[in-house]
Amino acid sequence: MTHWKRITEGPRSLRYQLLSRSLIVLAILLLLIGFLQYVLMRNVIFRNQADMMHRQLRALPMEFRDAFSALPDRRGRSHGLVPPEEASDPDPGRRPLLFLPETSLAWIGADGEFEALPDNDYAPPRLDAASYLAILESSTYPDAERYRVVEGPDGDEQLIVFRLLGNPSSPQGMMQMGVNAAPLQEVIFRQLVTFAVLSLLALTGGVLLYLPLLRKTLTPLDNMVTAVQRTDAGNLNERFPARQGQEEIDRLAQSFNGMLERLDHSFRLEVEAKEQMRRFIADASHELRTPLTSIHGFLEVLLRGGISEEQLQSSLRSMHGESGRMKKLIEDLLLLARLDRSPELVLKEMRLDKLAAEMEPNLTILAGNRAASFEIEPDLCCFCDADKIKQVLLNLFYNAVQHTDPDKGCISVRLSRLKQSALLTVQDNGTGIQEEDLPHVFDRFYRSDVSRTRKSGGSGLGLAITKSIVEVHGGSISADSIVGKGTLFSVTLPLTD
Repeated sequence: MTHWKRITEGPRSLRYQLLSRSLIVLAILLLLIGFLQYVLMRNVIFRNQADMMHRQLRALPMEFRDAFSALPDRRGRSHGLVPPEEASDPDPGRRPLLFLPETSLAWIGADGEFEALPDNDYAPPRLDAASYLAILESSTYPDAERYRVVEGPDGDEQLIVFRLLGNPSSPQGMMQMGVNAAPLQEVIFRQLVTFAVLSLLALTGGVLLYLPLLRKTLTPLDNMVTAVQRTDAGNLNERFPARQGQEEIDRLAQSFNGMLERLDHSFRLEVEAKEQMRRFIADASHELRTPLTSIHGFLEVLLRGGISEEQLQSSLRSMHGESGRMKKLIEDLLLLARLDRSPELVLKEMRLDKLAAEMEPNLTILAGNRAASFEIEPDLCCFCDADKIKQVLLNLFYNAVQHTDPDKGCISVRLSRLKQSALLTVQDNGTGIQEEDLPHVFDRFYRSDVSRTRKSGGSGLGLAITKSIVEVHGGSISADSIVGKGTLFSVTLPLTD
């Protein structure tokens, strides 16, 4: 069992496995064909020989058959096999002219008595009396049984046939004729040897022809292996041809291409995430270090002493402002972390127009001398966290305030219906955003103007927080801007009706 398993499995080479298993299947088929050929050929040759022997027995004249059954001479000269005038022939080895040589003849009486001719080339085989009586009583012989192959007294197999004598309904006996089966077996054996040689030649030719075809068939697979070996984390641009003429290989190539595209996309996202994390850590460290440095400097001045009351109050106010800004920064960072992890929102069905109306007085004060206009469409309801939506509006409005002129600035807030969503827009006439900066305005700590001072800009977390809040509510946010003309922020939120 182990040896057969090793043969069928073979080495792990697909080429060797396909070749060996194909040859095993072909060899089994040839063996099966050889066995069937042996059975069919043996039956045909034996049957033809039996038919010829039946014809010989039927060619025997009736008076000879009657005389054979009537005369008791055990030497065979007066058994009717030769004419009576030749019964005195002195040649005791003369054979009947009606039969071929190398045969055996025997007489079986009506009671199953067996008597062999003494001048046979082969000693006739003898069956038991019951078998002879069964043949004598059979009305269908030789239609049901054309021949028998039995072992003779000398150990050789003989093919024997029978011929009933007298009336078929009540035969007086029968004749048994046999020939040596060895020559027939030899013919069959020669045919089998010829078939075996041709089968070996066919297997050899199959191997010689199949190997190059198999090598050519597996070439696309080898190319794929080579391409995969060239692929690594630094080279994910390798792709396999989608059409190579083999359906299974084409499907495998398409699967590999899809996997490589997903890996390439994942690696790019990972690189971008690492870069964003690096930039985030650097920006957060910078934002936290600035107020701490300021506070530390003021404390050093205070510790040295010798300052006036006015300087003391100024230093304390500065430290209070820096600590407040640092506290706001830390709170924003914690809010972003909660929004990224598992936001805890209190969702209720709220009217957005009421929320905007509640914010209008505060936003007007925040605008200062800037012109602020509000266009609010009533009866717009959605499931939301009221405080978070107010923070979205406040962040967008405060961003517009920071980037517009204190005296000539104009800020417009609109709330309207857009199909099944509510559309909230905040537009200003400020400095605008460069086109290359627009895709990054919602990134954390991103500033389009890196040279501006703290007075002209915040920490760079307001828009990032706004985007996170909007997306948690199932909405979206976008920005459009023209440098020197202003910026438009658009927020969409799903409505409940």
